[in-house]
Amino acid sequence: MVPVALLAALVSACGAEAPQSAPTTVRPPEGSGQPVRIAFGGDASFEGLGSAIEADPTGVITGIAPLLRDADVTVVNLEAALGEAGSPVPKGFNFRVPAAVTETLADAGVDVVSMANNHGLDYGQEGLEESLRIEEVTGFPVIGVGRNDAEAYEPFTTEVAGQRIGVLAASDVIDSELRSSWIATPDQPGLASAEEPEQERLAREVAALREQVDTLVVYLHYGLEKEVCPNDRQRELVDLVLAAGADIVVGTHAHRLQGLGYLGDRFVAYGLGNFIFAAPSEAGRASGVLVVTATGRRIDGYEWLPARIGDGVPEPLTGDAADEAAALMDERRECAGLSTAATPTPDTTPEPGDLDTGGAGT
Repeated sequence: MVPVALLAALVSACGAEAPQSAPTTVRPPEGSGQPVRIAFGGDASFEGLGSAIEADPTGVITGIAPLLRDADVTVVNLEAALGEAGSPVPKGFNFRVPAAVTETLADAGVDVVSMANNHGLDYGQEGLEESLRIEEVTGFPVIGVGRNDAEAYEPFTTEVAGQRIGVLAASDVIDSELRSSWIATPDQPGLASAEEPEQERLAREVAALREQVDTLVVYLHYGLEKEVCPNDRQRELVDLVLAAGADIVVGTHAHRLQGLGYLGDRFVAYGLGNFIFAAPSEAGRASGVLVVTATGRRIDGYEWLPARIGDGVPEPLTGDAADEAAALMDERRECAGLSTAATPTPDTTPEPGDLDTGGAGT
């Protein structure tokens, strides 16, 4: 992997300022030495569940909730605007969900959601402002969006068993005609972008967060819908954030399960598919919860806990159905080029001037 110091040197050479990070004490790679279980769910739009949420917020996703609560930290992609403000932006699908969904998620054990996706501003800037207001009022953490770019790239951080965990989110999927109004800038609310014009910014944010946490997660929205194997762009972004210092990379958007496993000694889940979603096809209803156990930067292991979506909500699988789902993920892992066990990452540190983060203008 590319050392963070070398990445910082590239940032300086490109004439861009790296984000300022808080002073930290030097920590060993294993942090406090205690393992932490981090759970992940895929795309959650809660489409068609608004009335149920308003009637009984804690009674909506009870089947899958025990798997989420069992982890120390749980992260889900919220593919919808929060609240009732704003008007639908002209596009194929527009999703939003009542503010009470924050109670639904919190009760189920979810600690933070990403809204860095192609539905985060489905109800325009007014809808985004409502989402951010709900975050403030409820105290339920939302990442990947903000009132400016600094807020949009701001990570979620927490401490468990003496381990400092950081999660950063960004989207590589933004409709071209909406880019100018959806991407956060110093003067505009919006999404944290992982698209090519902003990918070096993402890498700098990862590098800055690396200095502050023991385990660093990047949650990306990327890829092509209905594809079951990652494409070159997904691999490029994964390589970028791993080089910048990420330990775990998790992705969504394809609405299909993609491979998960080790890439060297880091962990990658290219696509977790749908989670709480009105999926119309059998392939789209394949779901599950990923749990990764990490001791600082060391990835100790992982579990894929398969589920199937029924009436928009995932239910855990058992017996033969669970075995079949596990076999499917084995197939997806092969086409993703990932492994079931960590392997030492060779020292491929380039000479100064040879580092390429894939961006333009350097």
